[in-house]
Amino acid sequence: MEGDLLEGIRSELMKYGPREVLVPRSQRRWVEENVGEALKGITITDWPDHLFLPEGSEERLKAHFSVLSLDGFGLKGRRLAIGAAGAALAYVNETLMSSPTHIGEIRYLESSGNMILDSTTLRNLEIFRNLRDSSTSGTLFELLNKTLTPMGTRAMRQALSSPLLSPTQIDRRLDAVEYFRGHLFVRSDLKEVLKGVGDIERTISRLNLGGGSARDLVSLRESLRRMESLGEIFEKNPEMLSVELLADLRGRINPLSDLVELLDRAIVEAPPATVKEGGMIKEGFSEELDGLKKALKEAKEYLETLEMRERRRTGIKSLKVGFNKVFGYYIEVTRPNLHLVPKDYIRKQTLASSERFITPELKEKESFILNAQDKIEELEYALFRQLVEEVLKRSEEIYATARAIGELDMLLTLGELAAQYNYTRPRVDESDEIVIKGGRHPVVERIVEWGFVPNDLYINTRQERFIILTGPNMSGKSTYMRQTAMIVIMAQMGSFVPAEEARIGIVDRIFTRVGAYDDPVRGQSTFMVEMLELANILRSATERSLILLDEIGRGTSTFDGMAIAWAAVEYLADKRKIGARTIFATHYHHLTELEGMVEGVVNYHVAVKEKEEGVVFLRKVRRGPSSRSYGIEVAKLAGVPEEVVRRASEILSEIERRDSLKEAAPEIAINGKRGRGGGERRGFRRGGGVQTILFPYEAGEEENPYIEEILSLDLENMTPFKALEYLYSLKKRLEDERKG
Repeated sequence: MEGDLLEGIRSELMKYGPREVLVPRSQRRWVEENVGEALKGITITDWPDHLFLPEGSEERLKAHFSVLSLDGFGLKGRRLAIGAAGAALAYVNETLMSSPTHIGEIRYLESSGNMILDSTTLRNLEIFRNLRDSSTSGTLFELLNKTLTPMGTRAMRQALSSPLLSPTQIDRRLDAVEYFRGHLFVRSDLKEVLKGVGDIERTISRLNLGGGSARDLVSLRESLRRMESLGEIFEKNPEMLSVELLADLRGRINPLSDLVELLDRAIVEAPPATVKEGGMIKEGFSEELDGLKKALKEAKEYLETLEMRERRRTGIKSLKVGFNKVFGYYIEVTRPNLHLVPKDYIRKQTLASSERFITPELKEKESFILNAQDKIEELEYALFRQLVEEVLKRSEEIYATARAIGELDMLLTLGELAAQYNYTRPRVDESDEIVIKGGRHPVVERIVEWGFVPNDLYINTRQERFIILTGPNMSGKSTYMRQTAMIVIMAQMGSFVPAEEARIGIVDRIFTRVGAYDDPVRGQSTFMVEMLELANILRSATERSLILLDEIGRGTSTFDGMAIAWAAVEYLADKRKIGARTIFATHYHHLTELEGMVEGVVNYHVAVKEKEEGVVFLRKVRRGPSSRSYGIEVAKLAGVPEEVVRRASEILSEIERRDSLKEAAPEIAINGKRGRGGGERRGFRRGGGVQTILFPYEAGEEENPYIEEILSLDLENMTPFKALEYLYSLKKRLEDERKG
């Protein structure tokens, strides 16, 4: 991974979710401070800086792979990738204290064939982690990941984090998902088989690293044994082979019957957890081992009968034969019976109430038993290592089979979800349109109790490329935008989608600017974070991108924010600059005037129904702008004290009645004093998403010198930019006066 290093690190960590990351020692603090939430749950290991240098890493890699050049691995000119790979190889060498011979290749991951989802987008859309506690609860990944195998889980994560850009490849997946969606009994048969498949990839990795146990071989054996059953399902349902991708997967799934047969003959059904204590190898696999076990069994049988024989021979009824780790086997005689001890008994230990003895024959058997046990354990371990070597010889075939199983599991799961949740096959092509009929948010619809309200979307890169979406808070604007992005992602990963109908013109990248948060670690305010995200969008988006903006400019003054939002709309909508498909949710109702003024801009709103007791959110997106933001109504629903709500309504009514802030302000202030026994000199409201500052002067005070100037303005013939220009100059004069 090369290029924008910081953003790349965040995105890759969120996509792949590794257990451990290796960083240069001098950069550890920088990584911890800048990568942020992407590091949660990940172990950070620092490593000497010089091991990351490309020159030393290149030589290390060439020596390991026995090649003269790394060009064949796609690493030509990729100095950062070479440095990282070389450092990782050195770390594995150090950890294992030996050369990791099982690492037989290195691949450079290209993103050119996949949609780019950066860390901001993954976070804002809650693809892998939610915004509340960074867990997987309520995420798209949690919804989709009903896979049955660990390989399927990894395949689902990979597909979701890197959706495809090729309609042909997407259709291959959709064909397979469609087949599974329509074949319940095939799904049922495959699920029964896949349920018993373990983590084949991780098992091979453990064995490759010199770890693992006989239980890993049993797990591998049982998993590979199920490949035969998978083959039988394909044979029983020959129409599966007419689906191109399924036929390809069938060809990549190798049952490795000879390896399964070998492991079946060699390993017991329930081997011990350790490999140094024997008990792993089946009878009949090794003649030498069987001979040792037989002799050991006979020796133990001799000891089992020794006690009875010695009691009869000596007449000592209380005589016992025992064993401990210090003194080995012994014959114990109590003190009252010592006079009956035969002459061939040799005293070994004296206790308070008894004496312990051995005999030459017992000593011989003891020596044989202990030596035989050691030999059996050594031989079993040697046989175990031989079996591991046989397995590792087939590791490439096993890995290929495991990856095919993971992809099959993922496609099966997507087919199951499509049938269960009534998802529809999308049409994905090279057009510039995104057409969604009856679209639903895949996660929210599974949670809400009141029933999800579906919505339509039509957007392209021509006449309707920039949607300005207005409506109250809580009405569903953010849900509408997020569901659009999720439907696009699902479609391009090869999944059916939650909609009645969907046509997706390929999206190369999804950008989101959603929510407000700061980053105090890096000293960035909420507004700075917002502007950094906006800057990234404006500099990186293409005409093929999908951009979702949930408010722009809300972290600064009203007019600054509106000016930035206005300029951003013009820039994004301009085909000469970007012209990308964009949905912009805003409370700046002034921006709705851009329809007809800026080519490609259209207005939509989320409908509400006004009643005497309040407003009802219909959650339906309709053409045209919203008339108001219903901020006071939302404040009431949120539990703001009734006195504040009532006073806000009075202020809003007075301003709307006068249609002039200047004329309404004195009356608002006077009424406020009357109603509250003395009021504030300044009041605030947020109507239509605009913060209005009320600055009335009281009777007897000197009149503000700027009022007459403002009254003389010809607002009817003043363009928005001229108005903004005047406001900026007015602000500067006021600031200069204050400083003076």
